[in-house]
Amino acid sequence: MSVDRRGRVVLVANYVGGSVAVLPIKAYGALAPATQVVQHKGSGPNAERQDAPHAHCIVPDPSNRFVLAADLGADRVFVYRLDLESKSLHHVEGGDAVMRSGAGPRHIAFHPKLPLVFVANELDSTVATLRFDAERGALSPVDTRSTLPVGWTGTNYPADIHVTPSGRTLYVSNRGHNSIAVFSVADSTGALALEQVISTAGDWPRNFSLDPTGRWLLVANQRSDSIVVFERDQKNGRLTPTQQRIAVPRPVCLRFRANTIFS
Repeated sequence: MSVDRRGRVVLVANYVGGSVAVLPIKAYGALAPATQVVQHKGSGPNAERQDAPHAHCIVPDPSNRFVLAADLGADRVFVYRLDLESKSLHHVEGGDAVMRSGAGPRHIAFHPKLPLVFVANELDSTVATLRFDAERGALSPVDTRSTLPVGWTGTNYPADIHVTPSGRTLYVSNRGHNSIAVFSVADSTGALALEQVISTAGDWPRNFSLDPTGRWLLVANQRSDSIVVFERDQKNGRLTPTQQRIAVPRPVCLRFRANTIFS
């Protein structure tokens, strides 16, 4: 789920049901009942995972005028116009990105400066670059890159994806290969190049997070019950193990609290 950039509604992706929902936020912070639930349609070639739509992620665009929803089952990133007055979504005809068959789009990250969207594809171990027309609310494919080292053929499912505030580095977690893929992002074009694939020193890195200073990257290894800390080179984005770790039962999501002062 996510919150729109004005703090008016919560946007929810329902994985099993294959739908997305809008829940208004009341003046004192409580949630009102859903004002809209949109049922996705579609399927993919993976009979086990794509027999029906499975909405996996929903996020507002930087302008807060549109909402993107990645659907793993439908192999599609849906685009909606966000109406905060009626607390509703309106599908943008011709705006969706039809992903490569069997890709399984999972999570979305917007480039902070360029009109680009990066999508972690869970089922084919790739990251896709899409161009986003913020006037029409339309996506178009640009490029696709593997998140794995050349020659590796094991079972793998990418999970989380984040872009640094500078826009120069993109990170994707690999579950199965148990690694973080580090991509450089070209300043002018946004073209990706795989610069590093580093072990997370644990099993099943479902989620990771960049700390507010940009110096550290923390990984949640779900199946090995650990959170592991990496140091970031802020010039080239490469990661170095710090040997710092903490035991946490089945960690699946990491978030830094805003405006927190650590002592």
